Amino acid sequence: MRMKERYEYIINWFSNNMPVAETELMYENPYQLLVAVILSAQCTDKRVNLTTPALFERYPDATTLASSSADEIFSYIRSISYPNNKAKHLYGMAKMLVGDFNNVVPSSIEELIKLPGVGRKTANVIASVVFNKPAMAVDTHVFRVSARIGLTRSAKNPLQTEKQLVKHIPDDLIPKAHHWLILHGRYICLARTPKCEKCGITEACAYFEKKYGKVQKFQEQKEKASV
Repeated sequence: MRMKERYEYIINWFSNNMPVAETELMYENPYQLLVAVILSAQCTDKRVNLTTPALFERYPDATTLASSSADEIFSYIRSISYPNNKAKHLYGMAKMLVGDFNNVVPSSIEELIKLPGVGRKTANVIASVVFNKPAMAVDTHVFRVSARIGLTRSAKNPLQTEKQLVKHIPDDLIPKAHHWLILHGRYICLARTPKCEKCGITEACAYFEKKYGKVQKFQEQKEKASV
């Protein structure tokens, strides 16, 4: 299958079968999402969602967060991965957000990555989710799934993956496509044991074609496994 055909098939399938695709992080405003995404680095959304209610109650905005300290912030996020570094990042982010950006989360990638704890992936999440910009955030799920199903070729890092994906996906679908790939990787296309039997895009999947060949061969494998 040619690359163009693969993208068309996969985009069409997700458009019909997952018309609503959103972040699973809980937030009420751009500030809260920014905090949640910083906390989510190398941590599950579920754990972040268990942590942020108390954090947001204590620090409802960047001003209150900036008036605190890394040590106090740490006490609220100790169950998160790398809490020491993330506490320092949150404190520094809040100070800069208040001092340099008038307490308003910026919309541009260039300004977002100036904030402590904000790399390109986090900046792209904020730009796409909050401001609906055609920014493709590449996390471990997006990086793995896009390579496995054949949407990218020989991408060695997240930036190369990002550039290949945005080249083939229409701008208006990029924010949603980011969540399509994340959710597909989180629940179907698992890292160790992808659930091909529950996948709706096997006809366009490079991994499936390489492993099972034609659909008939896959059906035979399923029947043997059920005996």
